[in-house]
Amino acid sequence: MAAILEAIKSRFIKERMSAGLDIGASSIKLVKLKFLKETVELAACEIVASQPDNSTLIENLVQKHSLDRVNISVSGSGVVTRYALFPKMQPQELNQSLKFEAQKHIPFDINDVYLDAHILKTDLADNKMLVLVCAVKKDSVDPRLKLYENLGLRVNVIDIDCLCVINSFLFNYSDEREALKTFALLNVGAKVSNLGIVDEGLPGLNRDIHIGGDNFTRGIQDALQLDIAQAEAIKINPDPAHAAAASAAAESVVSSLAAEIRTSFDYYESQNASSVGKILLSGAASQLTGFRDSLANMLGIEVDYWDPLRRLIFGAGLDAQKLKAFAPQLAVCVGLALR
Repeated sequence: MAAILEAIKSRFIKERMSAGLDIGASSIKLVKLKFLKETVELAACEIVASQPDNSTLIENLVQKHSLDRVNISVSGSGVVTRYALFPKMQPQELNQSLKFEAQKHIPFDINDVYLDAHILKTDLADNKMLVLVCAVKKDSVDPRLKLYENLGLRVNVIDIDCLCVINSFLFNYSDEREALKTFALLNVGAKVSNLGIVDEGLPGLNRDIHIGGDNFTRGIQDALQLDIAQAEAIKINPDPAHAAAASAAAESVVSSLAAEIRTSFDYYESQNASSVGKILLSGAASQLTGFRDSLANMLGIEVDYWDPLRRLIFGAGLDAQKLKAFAPQLAVCVGLALR
């Protein structure tokens, strides 16, 4: 009898689904998750190369995967995050006073941005609390919202790339939070690298560094006097004839990236009692030959990879082995879908 009741009940319970759509400079990633009782299932996953006009690609993904709502993210110069001390107050009071408090920390006209905030710590001295404040310029978001509206697609959540990566990691590695203590997540994309510092399970600093895979390609192109397609091919799979020159070009880019990371670490450590003990990598460009070792040597810190699909159950019809190979590119998208 119980089995019959359970079967009847299941017919009337709508599956909890969530989709993340990550539109990057080189590719569009879609992750669709199904939330089960004790696990999360990867119901669909797709990566397609970006085009100058992505509207048709997005429309095809929407139709193919029967999407009616998605979570999206933003990054770049139109996005600002600040970790600020506010007078201690209740969440409802924070919402009411956010514009007034945020304008002390945001370098944009407060009327030109979408604002949000999250209380991180409330047990600070002098009746203060630590708040993560996020601001996104409206003119960098509104055109995308209009596009999705025209496709009949509702945007459920607008997140920030750095925070998506942190969200994805904390879900997949919840069993290692205490052991890691203070660490950094570096997601290396085509044009931008997202850097986030996590301290005892909470975000402590995040920023976008405008160095990514395209810088490696241009470095190889300049060093070897090749066209962009040839340089990209050598970057991904360096042949013996060009390996030394490609390595030297890549080393220069890693050096620039390491300098930006060190500046961020120094700033964070000057403001906090803890220091960053490890960097965990994701993003397609982080997989380049020698990248991890070069970064570790330049910064004098342990550097390793992590898996954004680690805790997900693969749905029927998905090629787990193929998807695992692309997993490093999915850190932002998984974090979005987990919302």
